[in-house]
Amino acid sequence: MDPEFTQLEQNGFMNSLPIPVRGLPVLSSLDARLRPRWRTITAVGLFVLAVLLYSHRTAEGSGDTGDRFPQHVPGGLRPRSGWYGVVAAELFSGRYNDTYPLSPPEHTARGTRYRIAVIADLDTASRSTKELTWFSYLRRGHLLVSDGFKAEWLAVKDERLYVGGLGKEWTTTTGEVVNDHPEWVKVVGFRGDVEHQNWVPRYSTMRNAAGIRPPGYLIHESAAWSDLLQRWFFLPRRASAKLYNEAADERRGTNLVLSCSPDFRDVSADRVGPLLPTHGFSSFKFVPGTNDQLVLALKSEEDAGKVGTYITAFTLDGRILLPETKIGNVKYEGLEFI
Repeated sequence: MDPEFTQLEQNGFMNSLPIPVRGLPVLSSLDARLRPRWRTITAVGLFVLAVLLYSHRTAEGSGDTGDRFPQHVPGGLRPRSGWYGVVAAELFSGRYNDTYPLSPPEHTARGTRYRIAVIADLDTASRSTKELTWFSYLRRGHLLVSDGFKAEWLAVKDERLYVGGLGKEWTTTTGEVVNDHPEWVKVVGFRGDVEHQNWVPRYSTMRNAAGIRPPGYLIHESAAWSDLLQRWFFLPRRASAKLYNEAADERRGTNLVLSCSPDFRDVSADRVGPLLPTHGFSSFKFVPGTNDQLVLALKSEEDAGKVGTYITAFTLDGRILLPETKIGNVKYEGLEFI
């Protein structure tokens, strides 16, 4: 067993975590190491090769050599026009599972039970002792909702994928925005077309709503679009009224919830739960079937070498249903209902 894995096991990371709370959500979990399975990898590789050859042959036969991807896509990854559509239509038609979540919730006598998973961002620690090998950790569990009741962030709106960076707005003591980069957010269409959007004015609006003036800043690692509520939601990782400082930033966590209209002209800022300076939001999802009123979220901690992740659940009106509960001594920065 690799030393990294053994160390996490000794830290109690492998133990299941039952959290019984009467009338409130209950969380249990089971961890698994993401190990390569060579038969599976080989099969997937052959499948991908077959898909690429098929799409290439189809594109050549149609005489279509256009390119919907921009010329400056990193690494020169510019597939032929329409390859995604061909694969989707020919190979997955009628069989693609577009339900969310993939596993239907279980309705039990105790409440509704959902399958969830979190995945770790180990940064430089993801490199194994084995040559040319990197790894991560996946933690699977269940969320029980009783009757009582990432690129850093990804969101889907209008069948397009919004891929955001940290959303860092660098400012000087005079209030001048230094990092006014026009490509903070990439918007990817279902055919693979990519747009670059300048979200600096939107971040400025959110910062103002939170009562933070230059040279202060917000850092975003989690965002979601609600079709039901027709609003964007952001749970910032960091917030400060002071100029950015890398060491001090570790203790500038937030308990902010920002709600924004589609045009970002109407932005409201609320706080949920206690403010723990070293804890900041790293991911969240609306619990399916709750009309986007119940949020399941992760909070990460990085403080002078101390790393940890906490899970919490709350309603949009600020009621805490599951207090922050530690689930590991690594950074879990991805959360999904599976």
